[in-house]
Amino acid sequence: MTDRSLDMLIDEIVLGLADPADVARVEAMAADDPDIAARLDRARARFAPLDDTADELELPEGFWARVERDLDGTDSLADTPAEARAPAEVIDLSGVRRAMTRWRGAAIGGLAAALLLAVSLGWTLMNPAQPAVIAVLLNEQGEAVALVESRPDNTTRVTLLEQADVPPDRVMQVWTKPEDDGPPVSLGLLARGLSDTLTIEGLPAPHAQQLYEITVEPEGGSPTNLPTGPILGKGLAKAPVI
Repeated sequence: MTDRSLDMLIDEIVLGLADPADVARVEAMAADDPDIAARLDRARARFAPLDDTADELELPEGFWARVERDLDGTDSLADTPAEARAPAEVIDLSGVRRAMTRWRGAAIGGLAAALLLAVSLGWTLMNPAQPAVIAVLLNEQGEAVALVESRPDNTTRVTLLEQADVPPDRVMQVWTKPEDDGPPVSLGLLARGLSDTLTIEGLPAPHAQQLYEITVEPEGGSPTNLPTGPILGKGLAKAPVI
């Protein structure tokens, strides 16, 4: 299973769309893998706004029928002889019925609007922004070692395509060069040695031909804030055809 297909399955589990067998399988994987457990937690946090879009409104079965029946008075008077009915002033309840009809319409309309908002929000969350650029990072042998996808806000997904041989006291650090003649800028660390999403602020939007690379640095990251270790992979970005 790829990271992308696992992330999609995790989203389905959080939304309640997955089969029970898939739910059990992923929960078992999460119990043994902290990375999968963290991805489950992130997905739950991402979809949490769906729970806040509308309160559950459950009415008793046959509620509206009983209200209209009581307003019409059909059940309470139908079986009572005319002579036994106590005289009373006639009260026109048509206005009340119209008000109840309007209130019921407003309630149903509010529920429909809340449902539409929830569906719209869910669609937005399930369809994140497309990457502005994509780069395939190659090692010295010309083999692909990582895939980099960076969005306009410089949220960058780094997908490792092979397990890197990094010493225990070293860490992988991801770099880019927003300007061709400028210095490299750190996007962050792959501290666990696994694929991850990195976020950085203050950089211009990524562009085609922008350089990305991964280096091996001392634990905690480069001490000079510039690449110092061997390069695991590097490549130039391309704008995807969407």
